[in-house]
Amino acid sequence: MPATPVHSPATNRRVLIGSLSGSAIEWFDFFLYATAAAFIFDKQFFPSDDPLVSLMLSYLSLSLTFFIRPFGGVLFSHLGDRIGRKKTLVVTLSLMGGATVAIGLLPTHDQVGLLAPTLLIILRIIQGMAIGGEWGGALLLAYEYAPENRRGFFGSVPQTGITIGMLLSTLAFALVSQLPADAFESWGWRLPFLASIILVAVGLWIRKGLNETPAFQEAKDSGQVAKLPIKDTLRDHWRSVLVAIGAKVVETGPFYIFAIFVVSYATGVLDFEQSLVLNSVSFAALVSTFMILAMGALADRVGRKPVYLVGTALIALFSAPFFMLLDVGMNWVVFVAVTLGLGVFWPPVTATLGTLTSEIFTTRVRYTGVTLGYQIGAALAGGTAPLLATWMLGRFDNAWLPIAVYMIALAAISFAAVLASGPVQRLESVKIAARGVTPAAG
Repeated sequence: MPATPVHSPATNRRVLIGSLSGSAIEWFDFFLYATAAAFIFDKQFFPSDDPLVSLMLSYLSLSLTFFIRPFGGVLFSHLGDRIGRKKTLVVTLSLMGGATVAIGLLPTHDQVGLLAPTLLIILRIIQGMAIGGEWGGALLLAYEYAPENRRGFFGSVPQTGITIGMLLSTLAFALVSQLPADAFESWGWRLPFLASIILVAVGLWIRKGLNETPAFQEAKDSGQVAKLPIKDTLRDHWRSVLVAIGAKVVETGPFYIFAIFVVSYATGVLDFEQSLVLNSVSFAALVSTFMILAMGALADRVGRKPVYLVGTALIALFSAPFFMLLDVGMNWVVFVAVTLGLGVFWPPVTATLGTLTSEIFTTRVRYTGVTLGYQIGAALAGGTAPLLATWMLGRFDNAWLPIAVYMIALAAISFAAVLASGPVQRLESVKIAARGVTPAAG
């Protein structure tokens, strides 16, 4: 039987489903923790006399693991650039699923004292390691299979795994939060974590039927696989890594403000119902999923950079109005604010981020390059965003203006980084060529 053509509709569907399914499952697991950190882990694992301190400790457990993600990225991207994208993705998905199920089985602080938060943080570190390697592999699975004229759209598909995973996690918590308060706090919150084992089994089954990407296979066949990808990346592409870090910060910081911090801000400071805020985040995530795909397709028509830069400018302009809308105090306005931020202004940035950063690295170090940029940027501006925003509220008497200024600063950094990406790529290409290296560009 003849092999299925690389760019046949059947192959494209299989690749996109494989990339999206694993990505969505990993982010579902990841956001379960983030959602729980906003309104349950402070009570279950970090109790104290001051609710603000408990919440900050909960957010700290969320943000600390973002600094683990670059290490997971280095480890798994090394494997991805050495042995292939597919095998690495199986490992990351298995690790993430196992850690998530284990969180659902943990005893609480009231039951075992300090052992409870210690075990929680260890499992969160495992999650951070896994997600550190997953994103780059899922992205490259789609990007390196994509027809040249559809790389923007293909690169946007695994990005919808972020919003789909978040949508599933918020919906899961919205459902279990309907339980009586005592039942929810004792065992109800555990159900979404335990249910993850089913999703992981499905994801592994889907990925089992995929082949290695054509770009990596070509590099392998031609002997262009890097022996030590991290070394080659930092020697030949360190400027591109800085560009990728800069491009990431506006995609991650505002996201955690729009989707995670808003839960504690709207319920704790503005006294909105928890279910209302969770429903607004779920609706915005649904809108965002379709917007990401639309922006990916648009990027194939007008270019990645214009779409990204417009999205960055919109996030900066909306930073203050986001909080002004929330302060109106009406339920429907919460939906409008979160949907505009997460569902409309954020998608142009996240839809193009993966393709933009993939195109500034060569195949032999692409997994390592995009992963380093993404995960270091996430460590600097992602998990720290809810913690920093919570600290600012306490420091400035619940004033949101410093948070808006912070988001604008992130947008300015990313705007400048992406503007510089073209000259940086040309400079590095010249230097690599001067050394007599001709890696596959993929």
